[in-house]
Amino acid sequence: MQWLKGIKILIVDDEPNIVQFLELGLQNEGFDVQTAADGMAAMNILQQFHPHIVILDVMMPGMDGFEVCRMLKRSDNVAVIMLTARDEVDDRVKGLNLGADDYMVKPFSFEELLARINARLRNQFPHLFGEVVIGPFGIDDRRKEIKYNDRVLELSPTEFELLKFMVLNHGLVLSKDLILDRVWGYDFCGEKNIVEVYIRSLRDKLNDKEHTLIRTLRGAGYRVDVS
Repeated sequence: MQWLKGIKILIVDDEPNIVQFLELGLQNEGFDVQTAADGMAAMNILQQFHPHIVILDVMMPGMDGFEVCRMLKRSDNVAVIMLTARDEVDDRVKGLNLGADDYMVKPFSFEELLARINARLRNQFPHLFGEVVIGPFGIDDRRKEIKYNDRVLELSPTEFELLKFMVLNHGLVLSKDLILDRVWGYDFCGEKNIVEVYIRSLRDKLNDKEHTLIRTLRGAGYRVDVS
C-alpha cells in the first residue's frame, strides 16, 4: 500500500523495544512518526505535532493510557488505537467508552496494525483521500456514493455507512455489536437482527448470491473479502 505523505502518528509506550519496533516499521511505511514514553510527554507533543493517529499503551507509569485517551479525545481530532498486554473485556470496554477508536492486545502483528491504521484514517479523515478504491469498490465520502465494478450502487444513507464501514475494514471479522455501535450508534435500542436485514439488502444490491463478498462467520460476525 502506498500511504499518503504527511500522515502523522504518535506512539505512546514505556517499553523501548516496542517503541523502536513500531517507529522503524511505520517510518518505513512513509508515516511521520514521533514517540513518547509517558502520558505527560504525549500531551506536550500533541500541542505541536497534531497527529492523525495515536497508538497508545494502557499500562504506563504516572498517567495511564485511559486518562491520556480521555484527554486526547477532549482536546483534538485524533484517532486512538489502544494497546495492552491485558486481554480483559472490562479494559476494552473502558477504553472504547472513553473514546478509543480501536483496541489491540499484545502481542500483535505489524500487518494487522497497518490494516487498522488504514481503516481509522479512511473512516475519520476521508477528506485526505477523495475517492477511496479498494478492490472492486470505489467509496466517495463527499458524494456519499459507493461504486461496485464501476457501477454506482443505489444505497440508503444507512446502507452507505454500513457498506463503507465493512469495506474499509475488509479482511477483519466485524461482530454485530461492533457494527451496531459504529453504524447505528452506541445508543441504538432496537433489535440486533437489523444488521442481518441490512446485510441481506446489501447482498442483493451487490448480486452476492453465494455470500462470497460479504461472508457470514457463525457466532463471530461478518467479513468483507476483496481481491
